[in-house]
Amino acid sequence: MFMTYDPRFGPDAQTPQQRAYVLTQLQAVYPRLKTKATAYAHHLYARYVAGELTWPDVRQALDLAAS
Repeated sequence: MFMTYDPRFGPDAQTPQQRAYVLTQLQAVYPRLKTKATAYAHHLYARYVAGELTWPDVRQALDLAAS
């Protein structure tokens, strides 16, 4: 099965599995992304992994929720 390249995601984040790995790596570098994450943040993370949101979309939504 051939996937079309989506430029909204980096070359290493084209599939849900790759995006899940990217999220895991981000959480390893920034543990607060996991330990302080609200239910809303987890919902956004799931949408990122599913390819519905880009990481900048997630960050923007989290920043808006915090203000």
